[in-house]
Amino acid sequence: MLRLSTWKILLIFVPCLWGIYGAIPHLNYAEVEKFNDAKLLVLEASELSLKTKNNLELWPAWASSNIVNLGLDLRGGAHLLVEIKLEDVHMERLNSLWPSIRKELRKNREIIGSVRRIDSTLSALNIRVEKPNNIKPVIRELEKLGRRVSASGSPTGQFKITLENEILKVSLSEVEIKRTDNLTMQQSIEIIRRRVDEAGTREPSIQSQGKRRILVQVPGIGSAEELLTLIGKTAKLSFHPVLNRNVNCEKKAQFGTRILFAEDETSLCYVVKEKSVVSGGDLTNAQPSFDQNNNPAVSFQFNPVGGRKFGDYTKENIGKPFAIVLDSKVISAPVIQSYIPGGSGIITGSFSVEESNRLAILLRAGALPAEIVVLEQRTVGPELGADSVRAGKLAAIVGGVLILVFMIVSYGIFGFFANLGLILNMALIFSIMALLGATLTLPGIAGVVLTIGMAVDANVLIFERIREEMKTKKIVLNAIESGYEKALTSIIDANVTTIIAAIILFVMGSGPIRGFSITLGIGILTSVFTAVFVTRMLIAVYFFYRRPKILTL
Repeated sequence: MLRLSTWKILLIFVPCLWGIYGAIPHLNYAEVEKFNDAKLLVLEASELSLKTKNNLELWPAWASSNIVNLGLDLRGGAHLLVEIKLEDVHMERLNSLWPSIRKELRKNREIIGSVRRIDSTLSALNIRVEKPNNIKPVIRELEKLGRRVSASGSPTGQFKITLENEILKVSLSEVEIKRTDNLTMQQSIEIIRRRVDEAGTREPSIQSQGKRRILVQVPGIGSAEELLTLIGKTAKLSFHPVLNRNVNCEKKAQFGTRILFAEDETSLCYVVKEKSVVSGGDLTNAQPSFDQNNNPAVSFQFNPVGGRKFGDYTKENIGKPFAIVLDSKVISAPVIQSYIPGGSGIITGSFSVEESNRLAILLRAGALPAEIVVLEQRTVGPELGADSVRAGKLAAIVGGVLILVFMIVSYGIFGFFANLGLILNMALIFSIMALLGATLTLPGIAGVVLTIGMAVDANVLIFERIREEMKTKKIVLNAIESGYEKALTSIIDANVTTIIAAIILFVMGSGPIRGFSITLGIGILTSVFTAVFVTRMLIAVYFFYRRPKILTL
């Protein structure tokens, strides 16, 4: 019968109460968003501005502050299309192979004579050989050196070698180029995602386009220029011994050295050793801080391997300068005053507080494997989003009101219970989306509006089934119980097919399609819950207190 045990009532009542609690912040979205931004500033800053304190007072502490994230089409934000310079990675890969190749060539110096690396291109190492006529057996040995076992278990060559006159050209094989490009794109996407996430932005969309392009869309960020300063730097950090300073910047560097500009003075250049003492890849943490003069700086910590290298170098080179190099520019060149154990230190320079914070984010996220080139950048204003939200609200209100009126006119008090279930259904949808951190896009609004229309389908099936049972002269309570039981199979069949379609859209779709599938899928689950269980509980409570003898339906 309609009598429900205490535990069943709790299983229905508690989710409804949680849904109302979680939906309350969405009634004043802008105020809660300011409150969340203020909380983020509390975590990042030791001192609070008056504006931040005022924002913290906007929303009561006991209330939920989880809200659904708005997508780029609703909230506005930044849009960037960048291209990865994969050729730079190819050259670095070839440079990493050079020591092994040089060692093998020198072993055969009696056969091929002297060897010397000459100016190389981005796609090949060029090596001049004194006796090229005797090079073929050496090439075969080099090809063995470059073999690696592929995922399929068959050996593949890392590089290919050609001989033109006296020049030996070493370039990456097609298989190695493809492998390197795929790895570079994966690393670039992951590092860009880390940098954006570190900045506290919500739900960025970062995806590859083609073989070398990455599309970055970040809702809520001020401008494309702000996003570009965050992800545009390669952020390759390294520490190099300084051989000379205040040198002519146009002077040609000798083999094994580099001439680098100072970051703040273009007329000042340093001669540093090309091989670094330790690189940014050994960093485990970087945080904004202040130096002994209370100027903004960045403190860092190396892993055990990097810390040991850094400590040994400072111990052996007290009184000598060393350069902290970021993206081929010397940001600082301090003199080592004492042994620095533990692998920690501080980077000083002409930083503002914002710049030190941004540099710390870049270093924590890691360096991009290659330089990026901006192909397209634009700031998306929220005007279109505001219009869409208003249109979506209007459509939801108009559709909801018409459905509420229709249900009451058609089914009386039972229609009223169905309307309460519909309202709880909307609350549960937004509460669940906020809990999951889902993003609401323009297609997502369409999914919500569609859910409103579909939400009462189950109740219509149940109520019509109850009407049929009443025609057989059954007792009112038996008719209601039978109506719910017999309609349940049809409800499940109808919604299972729809949720399968939503799952397929989510798995195979991307971007806005996923947004639609998420709201549709959540809406189906909550609709079944409110239509079958919540309305049943409301009807049970109604019959318990009113005990009507005749049912008008």
